[in-house]
Amino acid sequence: MKKRLGYLVFSTFLLTGSSLYAQENTSNEKRYFEINKNIEVFNSVVKELDMFYVDTIDVQKTIESGIVNMLAGLDPYTNYMTEEEVSDFTVLTTGEYAGVGAVISFRNIDGRDIVYILEPYEGMPAAKSGLKVGDIILSINGEDMTTAEKVPGEPFGKTLSNKVTNKLKGQAGTEITVKVERPGVKKPIEVKIVRQNIQITSVPYYGILKDNVGYIVLTGFTDKCAQDVKNAYLDLKKQGMTSLILDLRGNGGGIMEEAIQLVNFFVPKGQVVLSTKGKMKQWDRTYRTTLDPIDTDIPFVVLVDKGSASASEIVSGALQDLDRAVIMGQRTYGKGLVQAPRELPYGGSLKVTTSKYYIPSGRCIQAIDYTHRNEDGSVGRIPDSLTTVFKTAIGREVRDGGGVTPDIKLEEIKVPSITYYLLNQYLVNDWVTDWAINNPKIAPVEQFSITDADYESFKALVKSKKDFKYDQLSEKRLKTLKDVMDFEGYSKTASEEYKALEAKLVPNLDRDLDNFKDDIKKLLNMEIAKRYYFQKGERIEALKGDKDVEQAIELLNNKEQYKEIFTPGRKIIDLASKTGSEEEAENI
Repeated sequence: MKKRLGYLVFSTFLLTGSSLYAQENTSNEKRYFEINKNIEVFNSVVKELDMFYVDTIDVQKTIESGIVNMLAGLDPYTNYMTEEEVSDFTVLTTGEYAGVGAVISFRNIDGRDIVYILEPYEGMPAAKSGLKVGDIILSINGEDMTTAEKVPGEPFGKTLSNKVTNKLKGQAGTEITVKVERPGVKKPIEVKIVRQNIQITSVPYYGILKDNVGYIVLTGFTDKCAQDVKNAYLDLKKQGMTSLILDLRGNGGGIMEEAIQLVNFFVPKGQVVLSTKGKMKQWDRTYRTTLDPIDTDIPFVVLVDKGSASASEIVSGALQDLDRAVIMGQRTYGKGLVQAPRELPYGGSLKVTTSKYYIPSGRCIQAIDYTHRNEDGSVGRIPDSLTTVFKTAIGREVRDGGGVTPDIKLEEIKVPSITYYLLNQYLVNDWVTDWAINNPKIAPVEQFSITDADYESFKALVKSKKDFKYDQLSEKRLKTLKDVMDFEGYSKTASEEYKALEAKLVPNLDRDLDNFKDDIKKLLNMEIAKRYYFQKGERIEALKGDKDVEQAIELLNNKEQYKEIFTPGRKIIDLASKTGSEEEAENI
């Protein structure tokens, strides 16, 4: 009887397994049918439009638009890339290409379309040949670079810039002749440039600040960037560094493996840094430190802000979870997803989100809740009330779902809106170009600053531009307030108060150029420093009066306070508040 029952149970398992297999097979067949059916419908729509639509359609643009809109319903990081965009993406992630080593840009000056040198990289062929910021590219190897055949649906500036870019790039070791028009020089200048393999560094500056505090700025996680950080670190140690600041502010991320390797420098071998989980279970991975570290003891601060994303959050989040560094700044962006490129026909690529990543405590810091959209299709951040508490290695509480919350919150630096318009309308660029003509040399960046007379000269340039316009959010809000007052009948009773408010909030060029003098002078000094000392000079200038860095140095010099951060139950220190006291409402 038992044997017969065994056969019956075994038969039931077989039937159940067969039934499940059949159901799964049927489900897959139905899904593949739906995919093929909809692809056929899409193809038919495009063909019908091309044949019968009243106007001639741009087929490529129409299909690309369809793809972009299809992907818009997914997460924000799954994107379609054309062949040209794939090339740009490769440069972005590797930091490598063969060319002259310069950034070019397009603009229109008095009706004339030009492509000019925006920034030559230090030590690269363009800089060695003598090309300078502001040089207008007239021809390359005798071919006119001021005109281009228009591409349907593409801005002319992009078409012309692409033409120049393609001519500047090429096989390393080959020579090109570039003719440029230089501001302040009557005749065109011809230079010969030998292309070479260009490696864009992600560490534009490192150095020793006061009190033997080492400082390294990392701008992106490109190929070999971790090695660049290591080299900088070892050099700083030789110079007598006793503590370290790693600046990841504004670093939007890049290659995940580089982030893991960077963490490896500061934590013991064998530690879990990251795990990834997605639909393809065979792709799930747990990443551990595999090498001996270079330093597990040096006092260490990582600076972050809301522009620190992806790989930056892996580094800052992992070092926080492993209680290895103090994180200072503002809450990070909150990108907890991993993308991988998938090759498509005709050189295109699909950058597709394949998994979520989890840092050592087990938390995912993804902030945007793309799975639950609002009625208008927009997405919002995961509310703090719905986040979950996790614990670091020593038991400090941290949370998921909203980026990496710093151990010490710092006040966000606010930039006046007028500075954006001064940059965007080329007034900073043009004034510095003219200023540089009359100043062939400047003092070392540490001692340099423009004079008040220089600033008055800049103000005169701005005020001479009748077409210079800048907007203020406060002015827009003021107009909205006026509409509400009119609608609700308060215009008469509050007219005097409204006029007083309007006088203070409506843009006034003379007033704002004086009120925001320090911010604007900082912009001018940074642009001048970059002209004479490249990215390194710009970074040195940016560090002057950098409050975040000053507070990081202050913490590193206070050994007791630094040590106290790594205490279970410790609350966030909120230096962004008026009192500077510990934040009672948010316990991490």
